[in-house]
Parts: sequence; structure tokens; C-alpha cells
Amino acid sequence: MALVSAAPYLALLSEQDPSLKLYALSSLNEVVDQLWAEIANNLQELEDLYEDPLFEKRSLAALVISKVYYNLGDYDASVKYGLRAENDFDFEEKSQYIETIVSQCINIYSKLSQKKYLGEEAKISPQLTLIFEKMVAKCVAANDLKLALGIALESFRLDIIKDIITRETIRDGEYGLALINYVLVCANSVVSNGVFRVDLLNTLIDLLLSLKGHQDFFTVFKIIIQLGDSNLAVQVFKQLIAKDEKLIAYQGAFDLVSSASQELVESVVNKLTADESFDNTLPVQARLLHVLSGVPTCDLDITFLFKNKNIDLTILNKTKNLLEGRNSIFHSAVTFANAYFHMGTTDDSFFRRNLEWLGKATNWSKFSATAALGVIHKGNLSQGRNILKPYLPGSNGASHTKGGSLFALGLIFAGHGRETIDYLKLFIDDHGNAAGSHDTDVMLHGACLGSGVAGMATNSESLYEALKVVLYSDSAVSGQAAGLAMGLVMLGSGNEEAVNDMFTYAQETQHENIIRGLAIGIALLNYGQEDKALPIIDKLLDQESPILRYGGAFTIALAYAGTGNNGAIKKLLHFAVSDPSDDVRRASVMSLGFLLVRDYHAAPQIVDLLSQSHNPHVRYGTAMALGISCAGRALPAAIEVLEPLTKDAVDFVRQGALQASAMILIQQNENLYPKVKEFTSLYADTVKNKHEDALAKFGAATAQGIIDAGGRNVTINLENANTNTLNVKAIVGLAVFVQSWYWFPLAHFLSLSFAPTAIIGIKEDLKAPQFELNVHSSPEYFQYPPKIEEAKEKQPDKVAKAVLSTTAKARARAKKQQAKKEEEDGKADDMDVDEDKSVRKEDAKPVKTEEKKDEKAADKKEDKSDEKAENKEGKKEDKDEKEEDQPIANEQVAIRYSKTPYKISNLSRVLPAQVNYVLFIKDDRFVPIRRHRGFGGIIVLNDTKPNEKVEIIKTVRQLNMTEAPLPEPFTLSGEDLEED
Repeated sequence: MALVSAAPYLALLSEQDPSLKLYALSSLNEVVDQLWAEIANNLQELEDLYEDPLFEKRSLAALVISKVYYNLGDYDASVKYGLRAENDFDFEEKSQYIETIVSQCINIYSKLSQKKYLGEEAKISPQLTLIFEKMVAKCVAANDLKLALGIALESFRLDIIKDIITRETIRDGEYGLALINYVLVCANSVVSNGVFRVDLLNTLIDLLLSLKGHQDFFTVFKIIIQLGDSNLAVQVFKQLIAKDEKLIAYQGAFDLVSSASQELVESVVNKLTADESFDNTLPVQARLLHVLSGVPTCDLDITFLFKNKNIDLTILNKTKNLLEGRNSIFHSAVTFANAYFHMGTTDDSFFRRNLEWLGKATNWSKFSATAALGVIHKGNLSQGRNILKPYLPGSNGASHTKGGSLFALGLIFAGHGRETIDYLKLFIDDHGNAAGSHDTDVMLHGACLGSGVAGMATNSESLYEALKVVLYSDSAVSGQAAGLAMGLVMLGSGNEEAVNDMFTYAQETQHENIIRGLAIGIALLNYGQEDKALPIIDKLLDQESPILRYGGAFTIALAYAGTGNNGAIKKLLHFAVSDPSDDVRRASVMSLGFLLVRDYHAAPQIVDLLSQSHNPHVRYGTAMALGISCAGRALPAAIEVLEPLTKDAVDFVRQGALQASAMILIQQNENLYPKVKEFTSLYADTVKNKHEDALAKFGAATAQGIIDAGGRNVTINLENANTNTLNVKAIVGLAVFVQSWYWFPLAHFLSLSFAPTAIIGIKEDLKAPQFELNVHSSPEYFQYPPKIEEAKEKQPDKVAKAVLSTTAKARARAKKQQAKKEEEDGKADDMDVDEDKSVRKEDAKPVKTEEKKDEKAADKKEDKSDEKAENKEGKKEDKDEKEEDQPIANEQVAIRYSKTPYKISNLSRVLPAQVNYVLFIKDDRFVPIRRHRGFGGIIVLNDTKPNEKVEIIKTVRQLNMTEAPLPEPFTLSGEDLEED
């Protein structure tokens, strides 16, 4: 029979005999979960008993009090008395109370332990430490090591992390290595404190280098990139060469080039070159330095893009013909679309075939058109300077052409600027003090942007000072570019002196353009700084100037990019709904996209309500936030939020939604994502619609370029797959691209975000051999989208001539008489009747007939050609749907895996979603030096039959050196004339 009252036991608490009190407490402990409400009335009596120093079982009183507070929902008090219960708190008891209190204890311990680690005042009770360590020991005993490591990471307990990994590596080296990689992933996704993260990464390096027989240098390189430690990189390279592990050294060098900052790579090269023990005249050392120069990476990338380009020029030509070239916004739209379509392919034939259209460019449209050459030839390091030579300063061109060519030069050498930074800096040095005249300003604008892109993240003091001279000349045109470029050069450095310089000048100048450049420059300078950037963030957000608050929002975006930091998200949401400036509200919403790059699944849910805001600027920000966070992911939830925005009543909201949808759907086809066809049709219809607003048409045209960028062979990749790091160039590219709403030429920065989706294997001699791989999936899933067929444009209906009634009657009489005469003569035209039948027959089913070739028959059918084409297309679509729906659904359930593989060759297109189905052929000649599955960047191969001949794929660099002459320069009309 269940006890219905605790009164008898509570009455015993007032007895003098300690044994009765102990009996009462033991009995209350058993029934407290059922009768806690009644016991709560006697809490004071229980607390007095706990405070009595003469009572031996004070710990049991504490346990009962803890359970009462737990049931009352006061977890802080429950934890306080639970800790005081000491041994009576049974850690092993299976109850919700124990689980909740232990969880609360660990949370409290973690917060206090973090403070203690960072040198702040924090007092941790021995009982709290005991519970924490018991919990870790319990996890280890249950072999739940990842949970134990997770708890230790939350508490900044490096000693526990080191103990667990060391013990496991002694037992099983492979498993120990797996745990190191797990902690490394957590360091990026869980650990938010920069100080602890650096210490953690250094601890992992020590553990990795101490492993015997299971050393994983690829993980070492991941950590080197995250630490930015050039000394460690030099040490590892020398160690690998000494061990004759040259292939691993080359692979590590390629990883550094693709993922590390330009400053780190430069520093490694300089230190290796200066090291006397590193003889760079020897083949292996010389080849390593060549890889670190970035030349092989760029050469192989552009070779892939040139070899595989699948550009649908019909789309581009139609858009060009529909958008009037004399309108600068439309000319720029086609310029950007063309640049994206041909990004990195080195194919600038569209410009050469459309010189008349190109000649319509004026002023800044001309600047953007010339700068587009930099996007098209991006990475063409061997030929870039020569290609631009006819347009660079010193030529006869107009100032906007010269300025655009300087910007183009920077875009070609983006991230690999050592060959061109000196040239650009020299131009800035020579003309920096002369800023103010129109022509010089325009050229300086291009030179500043070019040097910023080429010198990105070099942390070059001399280049920064040269740009500062231009800034201080206080010219709106060149000063805006200088402010932005200063941030690019010092990207991610967090340099306080530079921040103060830029912030102070932003407050002093009267030019809004300069303030804008500096605001974004400050944001770039604080990339990845997280909490260290808080002082400048707060300063910017407190300013009266909305442009500086706008910069504050972007500083949050870049300082916390990819962290999903809750405090940063709250701050941005606050400004998104409360700031009086539309620009600031838009920037705040947009910035959410950068924070959620890694947690992109949460983005649609977070911004869904904002997409329904009454404020169009907030809606635009929502679209771009989804485009940024879900770029290249084809996330259906994001497209759901975007679809209504593509039909928004406001033109620039439609523009943002169209561009964002292209960013999300880049490299998708109908089999992977059926809505691709809807969106590509929407872009074309928007461009074609005569009543559509200019801004929406601009968005649709650029969206066409984005979704088919790089000849349909690139994606927007915000994370480096092989190093688990954020793709800094891509994030910076997007951050500057979204500033193009007020300055169109900045749209070219989007090219920094495009990454080739290729499988590129190279041998020890850095040459790409011809070999095959297996793909275990159905080919249609990853094929290129079909090209648009150029249907005959329907001819406009002829205007009917006015015919008098008397004339009509006369014609009718004549026709009647002619027919009567023919009937009498037996000369009725049977051929006409047969021909009519054949036309009707063709309507039902297309057949090849001689009549089709006959020009007269073609003329007769011309009026019906469009209608027939539409009917055929409609029937084909219906048939396709009936045939494809069921098999595709079944294959999707089977995860698109096919036991029977098809083959692809080296330098083929491999999409991120396709990676898991691509395998090297077993026992094949070429074996990847990096063992784990997963591609991206360049793969160094071990040649198991080095003495046998193999076909080598010629790169663009080799073709240019041996076969192809340099293309002739094209000139814009009026280039030799002075500009107004």
C-alpha cells in the first residue's frame, strides 16, 4: 500500500534521538519523488538539520533537500545541496534526478574551468571536480571516448584530452589517429575560444609527431594551416624530404596553396629558401618550391576549365540581344554574366565576336568590361600580363580601360600575387599623390582594387602604406578602392594600428564612398578574429553614421564567419529589426549567412520570418543570406523560402532572390534537383519580359552567369574539404560581391568564390597522366544540364492590307472562273492536295521527306513551325516525366549507387555530391598518396610502374609555350579618343 503522507517522518525530525532523525531522513529520501510537495513545507527544518554540526548524516539531509529543490524546478539550489551530499549522491543511480543534476554540474564545472584556464578568478569545489572526473571516467570505462573528449573540450581540460588520446594510441595507433581527427573537427566546430583552440591544436601537433608507425602528415598540414605556423611547416617539409617521403611533401604543399593564406605560403617559401640545410638546387627541393609558388595549381585548374568548358552561348547571346547595350546597367549585366560563364577558361572569344556591342560600353561599364578579362583569365599566371599589355597604362586606351586592366591584373593573380604586386605598387607609388584628376583617379581605383586582390592576406606593410597615401589624398573615387584594398591586404590580421587608422579617417572624411570602402576594409581586417574584434564592433555599431554601423554588421559577419556564434546572431537579429537605417538592417540580415556557413541547415529556419518582413531591404538581405550560407548546397528548404521572393513586388528583392537561387543551385541538373529547369526558365523569362524592371533583369542576367559559371565546371565552395577549414578566398569574394549593389565593378569579386570541381591527379614530376577511374552511379545524375536549342524565332504577323469590297468581289469572281476552267480542262492540281496531306502528316508525326528539303514547302510551313515545336517539346516533356519519374525515385532510395561503374578520365568534372561514388581502380598503376576517400584540389599519385610509358595531358601553360600564339588585342570603339 502506497504511502499518502510524509507527516509521520517529518514529525520524527523534531525528535532528540539522532537515530530517529536518521530513520526519518532515510524514509523521506525514498518517498521524496512522490511526496516532495508536502516535504517542501518543512524545507527550513531540513536545512537546519543540515547546518547542525553535531548531526553525523548531514550529507543525507543535503540529498533530500537537493531532491526537493529539483522537483520544485530550482536546479541551482538542487546542485548546491547535491554537491554537499558527498558520498550519498549516488553517481551510478539510474534516475532522471541524477542525470539532470550531473548534467547541471558538468555545465557549471565547464564554465568555471574555462574561466580558470583563461586566468580569470574562479573557485571550483572539490565535489564539483569529483563529479566531473567521475563522469569522464564512466565514459572511458564504457568505451564512449568521443563523449569523454567532448566533455573535456567543453571544460578546456587539455590534460584529459592528452591522456585519453595517448592511452588509445599506445593500444591502437589507428584508433588514436581517428580520435585526433575527431578532436580536430571539434576544434573548428565546437571550440569558440581562440586562445584554447591554439593550445589545443599545438597539443594535437605534439601528439601527431610523437606517433610511431602511424604518423599522419596530412593531418599535420591541416593543423599548420589553421595555426598559420610557417616554422612548423618548414620543419615538417625538411623531415619529409629527409625520410624520402617526397610525394607526401608535394601533397602537403598543394594543400597549403589551396587552403592557407598567401602570407603563410610566402613565409614558408622565404624560410625554406633562406635555410642553408635546404638545398633548393636539388630536384626534390626545387620541385617543392615550384609547387609552393602556386603555378602548378593554377595551371592545372585552368587546364581543367579550358578542356571541359561546356558553355551554352545561346543563353548569353540571347541575353545580350534582349538587353540594350547602350544602357550601362544592361551592358554591365552581360559583362558580368560573360565573365562568370567563362571564368578561368581563358576563352575571351565572346568579346572578340561582339566588338560592336563592346564598343557601346562607356565610362565605368568600360572599366568593368576590361576587368572581366581578369575573371576570364583568372589563374593564367604565365600569360596574364601579356594578355593585358595592350590595355595597361602606357597604351593608347582610355583611362577607364587602363583602370579596368589594372584591376584585371589583380584578379588574374588573386592569391598568387608575388609576380604582379610590385608592378601595381609601383603604379600606386608613382600616382598616389596625384590623385584628384579624373583620369588618374580612375586608374588608381583599378590599381588599388587589383593590388588588394593580388596582395590579399599578405599583411604587406609597404603595400598598406602605399594605399594609405591614396586614401589620405581624399579623392572619392580612388579613396574608396584604397580603403577596401587596405582591408584585403591586411585580411584577418586584426592589426590594431591599422584598424585605428582606418576608423579615425572614416570619421574625418566627408566622402561617403571613402567611408564605405573603409567600413568594409575594417570588416575584412577582422576576418576570423571572433571575440578579439568586439571592441571595434561595438565602436562601429555605436556610430551615428549608418555607413559605419553597416560596416559593424559586416565586421560581425567576417569576425565570426562559420562559427554560428549565438551572441553574434542575437546582435545581428537585434539590428535587423530595430536599426533606423534600411542599409544597416539589410546588412545585418545578410551577415547571418556568413555566420551560418557551417550550420547552413539552420539558415532557412532562422531567416524564414524575416523573408516576410514589410521592409523590402530585409527581404533582400534574407535572399542573399540564404545564397551565402547555402551556396552550392541545393538545399530545398532554402529554395522554398526564396521562391516567393522571386515574385516579390519590389525589383531589387527579385534581383537578390534570382542571384541567390543561382548561387544555391550552381552545378545542379534536373535529375539531382528538378527545380533547376524552373529557375533557368525564370531567368530567361525575366530577361525577355519587356515590362520587367532593370534591376530584376540585371539579377536574372547575372544569375545565368552564376549558375553556369566556369563553363559549368565550378561551384561555390565555402569549406576546404581536405583541410576542414573555411575557404577564406571564397568568403571574402562573397563579402565584397554583395557590396556591388552600390558599386557594380565589385561584382567581379564573386570569381574568388568559384572553385573547380575536378579530379586532377599528378605524378611525381608534377605532370598529369592519362588514366581512368570508376564511378559507381548512374551517369544522368551528374551530367551537364542540356543546352538550350535555338528555336526559330516566330516571325511577326504581317499587317493585313485594307481591301475594298469591290476589289474582293472582283477577285472572288476571277478565282471562281479560273477553277471552273481548270475543272473543264481536267487540270486540277493533285500535287497541291498531296502536299497538304504531307503537311498534316508531319503535324502528327515528324518524318524526313523530300518536301522538307523543298524551300517552297518550308515557306508554307513556316507560320506553323513555332506551334509545332512547342507541341513536340510538350509531348517530349510529358513522355520524359512518365519514363523517368519512377526509376529516379527508386534510384534515389538506393542512394544513386550503381554496382556497374562507368569510367571517367583524369582531369574530369567530379561534383561534390559525386565524390563518394568515385573510386580509383583496384590494382591500377596510379594510387593516391592520400589514403582516405574524398577529392578536391590536386591529388598526388604514386606511380607503381614508373618505367612504363604513359600519355601526359598537356596543360594550358605548355600549349601556350609550344603551340598557341598570343591572341590579338581587341579595341573598343573610341579608345583613342580622350574621355570627357
